[in-house]
Amino acid sequence: MKALNRTRILFAVFDVCLVALCTLITAYLHDGFSLNNREGSYLFAFFTFPLLWLILSVITRKFRIGERSNQREVFSSVLFSNFVILSVTTIVIVLFSVNYFSRFILFGTVVAITFFEILTGFIFVAIQNSVFLKDWIGMEIPEKQSWIIAPPPSAALLAEPRNLKVLQESITEEAGDDAFQWIQGQMDVTDPKNLILSTNTRFNIINHPNGYFTGLVNLQRINHLRRINKFFETVNTKLPVDGIFIGCVETYLLRKMRILSKLPFGINYAVYSVDFLLNRVCPKLVVTRKLYFLITRGRKRVMSRTETLGRLFSCGFDVLEEKSIGDLLYWKAQKKQIPLVLDDTNYGVFIRLQRIGKNGKLFKVYKLRTMHVYAEHVQGYVFDKHKLDEGGKFKDDFRITTLGRFLRKFWLDELPMFINVFKGDMKIVGVRPLSEHYYGLYSPELREKRIRSKPGLIPPFYAQFPTPVSLEEIQKNEMDYLLEHEKHPFRTDFKYFFRALRNILFKRARSR
Repeated sequence: MKALNRTRILFAVFDVCLVALCTLITAYLHDGFSLNNREGSYLFAFFTFPLLWLILSVITRKFRIGERSNQREVFSSVLFSNFVILSVTTIVIVLFSVNYFSRFILFGTVVAITFFEILTGFIFVAIQNSVFLKDWIGMEIPEKQSWIIAPPPSAALLAEPRNLKVLQESITEEAGDDAFQWIQGQMDVTDPKNLILSTNTRFNIINHPNGYFTGLVNLQRINHLRRINKFFETVNTKLPVDGIFIGCVETYLLRKMRILSKLPFGINYAVYSVDFLLNRVCPKLVVTRKLYFLITRGRKRVMSRTETLGRLFSCGFDVLEEKSIGDLLYWKAQKKQIPLVLDDTNYGVFIRLQRIGKNGKLFKVYKLRTMHVYAEHVQGYVFDKHKLDEGGKFKDDFRITTLGRFLRKFWLDELPMFINVFKGDMKIVGVRPLSEHYYGLYSPELREKRIRSKPGLIPPFYAQFPTPVSLEEIQKNEMDYLLEHEKHPFRTDFKYFFRALRNILFKRARSR
């Protein structure tokens, strides 16, 4: 520990000297700097700026380079820290009107220092990882911690019952008494075949024997996991069929409530806006996604309830219970199958959803995103919990985003479906293209009728004014349309089109 502290101090001294040197060089390149031609106006550059740099470097933990294990971690640490320093310094210059400290000097100094810091960090890590170089230059650098894979616990040890009082104290210390009480109600925590841990890495799970434990509890929120699906898949391999998995997450709604309730009015909304931009928007955009994970390594990521449940379902679990406790959402899931093999998840605004078309052929429907990611995997769960609402949609569908409700209200989300019409996968009027799950809810007779014609952009249901109806009434409406369409295709589509248009324009029928 003393060696590490000494290394940080050396890096701090080196960094301050580097700041002064780079500032001097950029000032000289800017206007042939001399002490006489500015009459002390570079006071900010040579005194305040290095001090500010040092303070922010300590806050962002940049001087812990000696603890970085590879060049990528050094790169992300320096880049993140210097970006923060550049942003704060710019704000200080604007607030205090430091007009004489030119942008050329500021940006030139930051770029130069960033280059030399990364170069120094790369060299240090290379030396740290090379026994030959350490011996050659005679440096003594603390060895990195080695991960020793311990053998699986013995059967005798696993068979020993746990002490409830000790368990309660440890779980309460980690997650709170309310969480302990809820977990205890979901499984027998004293049973040695229920594994209880608090980890943000699957390394601590891989080492356990497959199929021995019948339950697993992770008290660490999954927001700090870099690869959430890989973690869930690892849990899946360790549990038998019907095994129980309990975990927790801070959803974006719970995070919003926490920020808004714990900070003064005005400041809370400013902090939430920045948090939303950094932790909700940046991980989803193609242009910022890789940089976000490079800098944060996925820690403190915010996700929706839909995404959490969808990841669980896609990794072979059925969700049995949900419970909001404090600032976290806890779940109880049960292993039902092996994880699904998924294509790369699309986080963008434009999405393609797999639907059943003519002759039962699967095709991709183009739409604007109105639901959270992984919403498709939660469809069965939503149906079981909420059933159907008017228009054949799910009632109280928590998968829909705030923006999504607006898009659906004015049919904007379905505009990209014209691409499917142009491609020949769909037509203007016809039965709605359904997912495999929703398609399975229909009667065999109607399923057979549906695949004889192309699905449509405007469903026949909107030819009559939408009111709360059952699935059976929706099926009857579609069957009537299909039977009529078989006899008079063009006339039927023409009639249904103008009836639906009338309801949309004058009776406020809306996509929901």
